[in-house]
Amino acid sequence: MPKHFLTIPDIPKDEVLQVILRAKEMKDNKVRTDLLAGRTLLLIFEKASTRTRVSFEVGVRQLGGDPVFIAARDSQLGRSEPLKDTARVLSRYADGLIVRTFGQEKLETLVEYGDIPVVNALTDEYHPCQIMADVLTMYERTPDLASLKVAWVGDGNNMAHSFINGSAAFGYELALACPEGYEPDAAILDAAVNRGAKVTLTRDPAVAVSGAHYVNTDVWASMGQEEEQKKREAAFAGYEVNDALMAKGASDVKFMHCLPAHRGEEVSEAVFESPASIVWDQAENRLHAQKAILEWIYK
Repeated sequence: MPKHFLTIPDIPKDEVLQVILRAKEMKDNKVRTDLLAGRTLLLIFEKASTRTRVSFEVGVRQLGGDPVFIAARDSQLGRSEPLKDTARVLSRYADGLIVRTFGQEKLETLVEYGDIPVVNALTDEYHPCQIMADVLTMYERTPDLASLKVAWVGDGNNMAHSFINGSAAFGYELALACPEGYEPDAAILDAAVNRGAKVTLTRDPAVAVSGAHYVNTDVWASMGQEEEQKKREAAFAGYEVNDALMAKGASDVKFMHCLPAHRGEEVSEAVFESPASIVWDQAENRLHAQKAILEWIYK
C-alpha cells in the first residue's frame, strides 16, 4: 500500500520528528539523491501558487525525479470526468500526485481509487507541508519543541488546523486567538486534543501572544474568499500583529507568516520587516521539509 501525506497525523508520531531532523540534514548538507530516479510526480494545482509549485518542482528534481505541472484549466479534477476515474487513469501514468485544491474530500477520493502516493499541497481544511516547514523553522532556533508556546492570531483556517495537528505531533503549546464565527473546526480540534494536542482558544490576541515564542498569522481572506474581504476586515479589526502585540511575547519572540502577506492588514509593515520576522526562512524551508516528506513516502 502506498504512503500518503494528507495531514500531519499520516506520519506516525514516533517518526514525525525524524522527518524534521532529516529535513534539517538535507538543508545543512545540500542533499541531492536519486531516490526518485525514473519516477514522475504530477503536480495538480486547482489553486495558484508560487512557493508551493516552485519548492515541489525543485525538490522533486533534487531527488532525481521528474515533476509534471498541471494547472486547473488543464485538469479534469472534479469537472466533467468523475474524480474516481481520474484517479485510476493517473495511477497508470505517474508515480505520485501532489495536489493543491479546495476540498479535502478530493484528496481522499484520489487515495481511495488510485494506487499511487498522494501529497496534500493545500486544501481548504489543511496545509500540512507548510506546517512541517514551520516546525523545521522553529526547531532550528529551539530544538526542544515541547518547551514552546506558539500563538496563532486570526482565522481558524487550514493553517490553524494544521498547527493544531502539529501540537499533537510535536508537543508545543498552541494558543489561538480567533474572532467569533472564525474559530477552527471543532471536530478537528477535539480529535487533536485526544491525540495530545495542548491548545487554548481565546478571542483576545494579547492573551494568545502573552509569553509566546512564535507568533503566526495569515491573510484574513484566503484564496476563494475574496468576496468576503470587507466583512472579514470588520470581523478581524484588532487582530493585526503589530509592535504592541509582539511586545507581549517572550523576549526573543519571532514572527512567522506562510505568505503572501497583506501588510497593514494581518501584520504591520514594521513587524513584517523587523529582525523578529523569520518569514524567509519559512519560505526556504518548504523545499527542505517537502524533500524529507517525499523521502519518507518513497524510501
